[in-house]
Amino acid sequence: MKPLTALAFDFGTRSIGTAYGQTLTASARELPPLPAKEGQPDWNQVQRLIDEWQPKLLLVGLPLNMDGSESELSQRARKFGNRLHGRTGLPVEFADERLSTRAAKEEAFERGHRGNYARDPVDSIAARIILEDWLRAHGS
Repeated sequence: MKPLTALAFDFGTRSIGTAYGQTLTASARELPPLPAKEGQPDWNQVQRLIDEWQPKLLLVGLPLNMDGSESELSQRARKFGNRLHGRTGLPVEFADERLSTRAAKEEAFERGHRGNYARDPVDSIAARIILEDWLRAHGS
């Protein structure tokens, strides 16, 4: 089976984390986060990312509540994913991202992050974690 390549997005209203990975090694790497205004990225930047990495799938983290219910932010993430599909024609999947931000903050702290998440967001770490979890679940 041919390896599947994917770009993952950790949706946020000010920053959208990005990561790239593939199923052959079930590994992912962080990419620079995309700045956003009220959840809207520069769509030209998104297209450049897609052109550069040539993913076959787009994965959007879905920020569910701890009980599994959807929040306003998860509805906005779904809208973002639907726009991604509409603009690119690529398949979009949503992945439960509960606790990914906490894990990303813990990892960032271990790397020496000082805790100013507005200035130095951890969204791309979260996107990588979401993608690695998805790759493990869907690997070959």
